[in-house]
Amino acid sequence: MAKHPNALRKCIQAGWGILTNAYMKGFLPGAPYIYGGNLKQVCVPGMNCYSCPGALGSCPIGSMQAVFDGRQREFAFYVVGYLALIGLVVGRFICGWLCLFGLIQELLYKIPTPKLTIPTKVDRPLRYLKYLILIVMVFILPFFIRSQYGVGAPFFCKYICPVGTLEGGIPLVLLNEMLRSTLGWLFRWKFFLLILCVAASIFIYRPFCKYICPLGAFYGLFQKISLIRMRVDEDACVNCGKCARTCKMNVDPHTTPNSNECIRCRECVNACPMHALSMGIGALKPAAGEKAGKEAPAASAEAQ
Repeated sequence: MAKHPNALRKCIQAGWGILTNAYMKGFLPGAPYIYGGNLKQVCVPGMNCYSCPGALGSCPIGSMQAVFDGRQREFAFYVVGYLALIGLVVGRFICGWLCLFGLIQELLYKIPTPKLTIPTKVDRPLRYLKYLILIVMVFILPFFIRSQYGVGAPFFCKYICPVGTLEGGIPLVLLNEMLRSTLGWLFRWKFFLLILCVAASIFIYRPFCKYICPLGAFYGLFQKISLIRMRVDEDACVNCGKCARTCKMNVDPHTTPNSNECIRCRECVNACPMHALSMGIGALKPAAGEKAGKEAPAASAEAQ
């Protein structure tokens, strides 16, 4: 393990963000070009705007909103199947290691300010908001309301996504003077949401990931059955609670090591003084709460 594992994780996040947005021609002044080559037919696993001038791949949420064929009403299983496969293999590991917007939130949180602790009675229901957004704005509304080309309208990307505003909207406006004259209420609304998200990230750890991100919600559905899992060695664990105090996603790794909210950042693993926590393929030993043949409710971990 690296001497500074958290720094290594951030370097990997930054490196992946640069790699997936490496179309330098798109950032040239004037009328920017959005890459439209063969790589755009593949979704990147983490949140990354399709319209970013440097983006080499497609946005997974944008692709999921277009899975319904407007004319034949057929479900495009390849998109959801591809993302489900990622979830089945690594769960929310993508959120902790490959999401550029997650890194941006983490860096904002490092700004020295008093940090906010969301009360349990507020935090618990808010955690389910991202699942509601996934169901309603990513699947239901695009199914019933379609564009003139017969595909689902991108409701989440169009009306909410701060990632698209930061990576796509703002760079395009800055690089293309003609676009500035066309800005209307929608851009101002999404810019306001971005500012709100940025401000919240200074005081709350990854607020977008905790409460809003539909991709995190989708991957979270596979946490308990994914190939890459957290595990607890109960023979070594002394119930000191350091892992729960370390987790910024407010999960108790000892109680629910594979909570839907865990982003697999490994900070709890590195903090454990007894080396009782580990992350790897499968579960070598039953986790706490699983010996009795059941998992503790995910909500209990989310609300810690």
